[in-house]
Amino acid sequence: MMYHGVGMAGYGAAHWIVFLVMAVVLLYPIGRILKRIGLSPFWAVLAFVPLLNLLGLWVLAFVDWPRQDSGRAS
Repeated sequence: MMYHGVGMAGYGAAHWIVFLVMAVVLLYPIGRILKRIGLSPFWAVLAFVPLLNLLGLWVLAFVDWPRQDSGRAS
């Protein structure tokens, strides 16, 4: 039996609110990390693109990160 009601026609407002909250929870820390290493935080959008997110992770793993002296001896 097919339902043609409004609730079954597509995604509701609650779905989009949860999506936006999850997007912020994912993108904000990624953007902060990218900014700390000198890259644009907008590269965090790659986290939503399949396969490009893995490529971005591998590039991030091998790029030269700036060294920060914390003032303590290792």
